[in-house]
Amino acid sequence: MRVFWFAGLLFLARWAHGSEYWNATELEAAYYGAGGGTPPLLVGLTLIQSAAAKGAVCLDGSLPAYHLHRGYGSGANSWVVNLEGGGWCNDIKSCVYRKRSHHGSSYFMEKQLQFTGILSDKPDENPDFYNWNRVKIRYCDGASFLGEGYNKAAGLYFRGQRIWLAAMEELMSNGMHYANQALLSGCSAGGLATILHCDEFRALFPRNTKVKCLADAGMFLDVLDVAGGHTMRSFFGGVVSLQGAWRNLPRTCTSHMDATSCFFPQNVIGNIQTPLFLVNTAYDVWQLQQSLAPKTADPHDYWGGCKMNHANCNGDQLQILLGFRNQMLSAVRGFSLSRKNGLFINSCFAHCQSERQDTWFANNSPQLGYKKIATDVGDWFFDRSKVNAVDCAYPCDNTCHHIVFRGRY
Repeated sequence: MRVFWFAGLLFLARWAHGSEYWNATELEAAYYGAGGGTPPLLVGLTLIQSAAAKGAVCLDGSLPAYHLHRGYGSGANSWVVNLEGGGWCNDIKSCVYRKRSHHGSSYFMEKQLQFTGILSDKPDENPDFYNWNRVKIRYCDGASFLGEGYNKAAGLYFRGQRIWLAAMEELMSNGMHYANQALLSGCSAGGLATILHCDEFRALFPRNTKVKCLADAGMFLDVLDVAGGHTMRSFFGGVVSLQGAWRNLPRTCTSHMDATSCFFPQNVIGNIQTPLFLVNTAYDVWQLQQSLAPKTADPHDYWGGCKMNHANCNGDQLQILLGFRNQMLSAVRGFSLSRKNGLFINSCFAHCQSERQDTWFANNSPQLGYKKIATDVGDWFFDRSKVNAVDCAYPCDNTCHHIVFRGRY
């Protein structure tokens, strides 16, 4: 039975000011209630007081922050570190807009967040990681924790890399230094950050510590839009240039490719030494709306209905989407050959599945080969089995939780 989730368009309305203001954290509040069950854990906000002296501040100069729920029992020395997603800003206007939100300032951050999916504290919702130390690092820079710079005229601090380092130092001093196993994870812009910081995370720990990374919905592809343009490449180019992210991109990539290309994970994943698991949909709705068929490439709104609801896509549009799926599979083909890596790519119209309870581990969660995402991630992390799960093309999968948007795009 297919499941359809409806989302209001207030999350999408802000593309003109940057990108992706609908994310797993915000969507989860709506989704969780629809599934019933025990209310999710609420975890309080902690500011990183030591960050100011390091210049590790949000876009507006405020302190960065995180939410931590302590582990216990067998998980007392195990850590899940989750990097929050929430898009990027690529020019002064969009970054000024962003710094007045919880994605640019801790002054606007929620004082408590729901911990669901991979952050849940319940064994029936998160069987392998429920009793670990679980952390969500808030995202307030706009360049996937990679920026380094300052714009005095606009009062913008591009300090993503410093925030990353300050957060890691804070967690290490709070017990992560003694971890016997650790998993870095993130969704969307946080998934991209997970990929780009994965080997740095590994380097924090002794060699005998089990360290792996999980990137959810972070495989943003360098593809042509429906008008033959380079919407996503142009946008990422602005992020990398404006925020100085080029300074902190993996040298294994920048040694032979331009910086913008190295912000695209397809050019990075092949050189990551740390075991990495990719969770992605082959029909990612964010990339459909903002990269493949953005308004600038579709001025007559030919794609409008399709972007709102996959059921409205006509045959020609489905063929283009099938081509996008094929590019996704091609981008991860070499990566998937390594036994240390893992893969779960389903053919759903969705975006971010590890932080939402309904898609991570619930009675009717998406499955591939009769296994849910949480099961496959656990099997991979604990070396119970090799995981290389790839779905058949849409519409063959009847376990999907498709996202359908209400309102006018």
